[in-house]
Amino acid sequence: MSVDHTQVPGTANPLAEEVRSWLAENWKGVDDADWRARVVEAGWSAPTWPLDSFGRGLSARDAKIVAAEFREAKARGAAVERIGFPALAGATVVEFGSPELKREVLPKLLSGEWLNGCLLYSEPGNGSDLAGLQTRAERDGDEFVVNGQKIWTTGGHEAKCGLLLARTDPNVPKHAGISFFIIPMDLPGIEVRPIKQITGESDFNEVFLTDVRIPAGNLVGELNNGWRVLQTALKEERRVMGIELGATTRREGDRAPLFAESKDLIEAARAAGRLDDDAVRQEIMRIHSWRLVNQWNGVRAKAQIEGGGGSSLASLGKLAKSRILHSSWALKFRLLGARGMLYDPADSEAYEVDHEMMWSFINSIGGGTDQIQRNIIGERILGLPKGYEPDKGVPFKDARKGGTAGPVER
Repeated sequence: MSVDHTQVPGTANPLAEEVRSWLAENWKGVDDADWRARVVEAGWSAPTWPLDSFGRGLSARDAKIVAAEFREAKARGAAVERIGFPALAGATVVEFGSPELKREVLPKLLSGEWLNGCLLYSEPGNGSDLAGLQTRAERDGDEFVVNGQKIWTTGGHEAKCGLLLARTDPNVPKHAGISFFIIPMDLPGIEVRPIKQITGESDFNEVFLTDVRIPAGNLVGELNNGWRVLQTALKEERRVMGIELGATTRREGDRAPLFAESKDLIEAARAAGRLDDDAVRQEIMRIHSWRLVNQWNGVRAKAQIEGGGGSSLASLGKLAKSRILHSSWALKFRLLGARGMLYDPADSEAYEVDHEMMWSFINSIGGGTDQIQRNIIGERILGLPKGYEPDKGVPFKDARKGGTAGPVER
């Protein structure tokens, strides 16, 4: 197999030499706020982002060279624009944010100051119909005053900032009157209440917004154009949930043993003395096939997204990931036998399987439910006609709302 010397630290490459020289001058072995700020200003934290967004306009391939040189120097902070919440929020602000908002927000996302964030999308009354949200944002001079409630907010109790969808015009159809904001979570009037989950944890929250004042400059994109902005944010979320979480850690060109992707299932069957059970072997093979196919789909989807395409294949990957997660942990649960009934850390193996089997259902809800993904796949990949929309073209104030029998009174 030929070696790509452009990705091997210490070899001749103009970009690698530039990074190496910069590190020699700036990296003193201390990963503190000053160091992170310098990495951000130099564009190494987000090398694929544009020059006006604290990036360098590099390709994904070149970003790997940057990251490799930072690893070689044992320096942190490079190429973080594809990781977690900073990737999701950052990509959205890069595409739609004003120059002022970019200067204010992007350094906080890239430096780690706003590493933890949350998505203030879902509401108690609209379920999967996200466009039916009723949280209001009313203009008051240079601010918006927000009132409403959000629910199932992952990490809201520890978030430093949030991406907020709110209705700014009820006189137009529901998709047309929504705006998108990025806000600090310590603003007066924001109350976060954890929700107790079936696992016993509280990773999700209710968030109440009461007369919360948001500077108008925190608007991402144009007023009432939030639905379009949201699509970029959802594309990133589905990329992570449907593609990145299923990606392999093998280097390109390496060929793994045939069943490497299902080693966890094989070991679970062996530990249970069921490896020779035909039914178990068949189930392992079924899940193994799904995992492989989803990885191939992930390669295709990443190429589509990096080439500027849409996120429809990411929806396919996210839906497949739900089935893979549910089936994988359900099989491990059955292999435990009676131990699976004990949800107690005293039996660490059984506890992990039980926990992950219950937790896996987050993939069927976060980033758009499995049902929503099926709609996207049907319409955008298979070309099927859209379903009947009773409120199409109807001003939101006149449309049926969650919990109402008809149009609300004006």
